[in-house]
Amino acid sequence: MDAYSGYNQIKMHKPDEEKTAFTTDQGLYCYTVMPFGLKNAGATYQRLVNKMFARKIGRNMEVYVDDMLTKSITVDRHTDDLRETFAMLVRYGMKLNPAKCVFGVPSGRFLGY
Repeated sequence: MDAYSGYNQIKMHKPDEEKTAFTTDQGLYCYTVMPFGLKNAGATYQRLVNKMFARKIGRNMEVYVDDMLTKSITVDRHTDDLRETFAMLVRYGMKLNPAKCVFGVPSGRFLGY
């Protein structure tokens, strides 16, 4: 599974919004969500998903930045594992990119492995 515009799903801490300020012809603006290219954005996002899925990582899930893999020992258990993953995504308000998600794969490569 792939998170939809991963970094942009993280709200900026209100006092830190002014640190992302930029100017256009129409005025001064700042980001309310974490922009791509912000220093430490990748590390911040990774900490978020590690916290979200702490009980699942290594057991029935692997996560690297915005790529998520739900794995199951048996086919019968896979639906329950996916349900648990989706519940966590809903709880944190994280959205997936359906064009980059694949389900029901018997096995395969994850991040080239």
